[in-house]
Amino acid sequence: MKYKKLYIPGPVEVSKDILEEMSHWMVGHRSSDYKELHSAVIPKLKKLLFTENYHVFLGTHSSTGWMEAAVKNCVHKKVLSCVCGAFSKRWNEIAAACGLENDKYEVPWGHGYDPVEIDKRLASGEYDAVTVVHNETSTGVMNKLEEIAEVVKKYPDVSLLVDAVSSMTGVKIEVEKLDVDVILAGVQKAFALPPGLAVVAVSPKAMQKSEAAKNKGYYFDFKVFEKYAAKDNTPTTPVISLIFALNKMLDKMFAEGLDKRFARHLEMAERVRGWGEEHFELYAQPGFRSNTLTTIKNTKGISVADLNKKLGEEGLAISNGYGKIKEETFRIAHMGDFIMDDIEQILSAIDKILGF
Repeated sequence: MKYKKLYIPGPVEVSKDILEEMSHWMVGHRSSDYKELHSAVIPKLKKLLFTENYHVFLGTHSSTGWMEAAVKNCVHKKVLSCVCGAFSKRWNEIAAACGLENDKYEVPWGHGYDPVEIDKRLASGEYDAVTVVHNETSTGVMNKLEEIAEVVKKYPDVSLLVDAVSSMTGVKIEVEKLDVDVILAGVQKAFALPPGLAVVAVSPKAMQKSEAAKNKGYYFDFKVFEKYAAKDNTPTTPVISLIFALNKMLDKMFAEGLDKRFARHLEMAERVRGWGEEHFELYAQPGFRSNTLTTIKNTKGISVADLNKKLGEEGLAISNGYGKIKEETFRIAHMGDFIMDDIEQILSAIDKILGF
């Protein structure tokens, strides 16, 4: 298997020091050693998310698990699923699979949500939860979370459930200020860790709703997580090696400085956007372009698969378009530990292959 440097939207490139940290000797998940690790990680995650009063839980599963948990714990009446691409659509499908009443507010791929339209729908009084994707990985759209949060604040009985899978740690998300009820992410994207661990922040209001929720099951019951969190632990066996790596990565983030980290992501995004506009077109509409990945329209009709094959020969990889826009688009991720030199490397390689 040949090594490829990953410019895909996840799993992303993982640095050598993080991989080495995962070789830390194993500890028992009910031991004082694990308790010490857990109690170190949670306050750092709270600092990252700008919250003191929310619960933060660790889950040994993909982000989809916390998506299911969010609706199971927080939807008692009906959920409004805001759809702008493949992954926001998944939340709608999860709600339906869980037997929950739900409606869709859908915008065309490449477009972001209109907070005014969300407001109109919530004003009906039908809903007690709304699901949104902050950063739609399939389209490269970053929705205006602050504006959406202001709308939802008008409806105290409505829970705001946010997929921040491909934005968390790449942009500033002040969870408590936004009054988000559930916000989740997987560590294989902007956290720049291997997959297998997902984090979630849960508001006091969401915890109250969880207490009254029925048919939550066990594995994703927020109240069960709360019980074990009080003991600096998780309900079931956690992915300990990844939590060691997460602890180290959080220290690296704070050593860099969060503001510098967010600015670095924006700088890389602007470079890729500029390149995309010079040679192709950008898929996401202006004002809704992601700071962690860019989706580019294949206006030149190149074979994205062939381009990636040639990049692979040089030890590099980008991502084809997702789902129905495969080959019509391609995606370049600029998140995690990448710096501008990494971005110049992939853009130069594509320039050489395509003769730009």
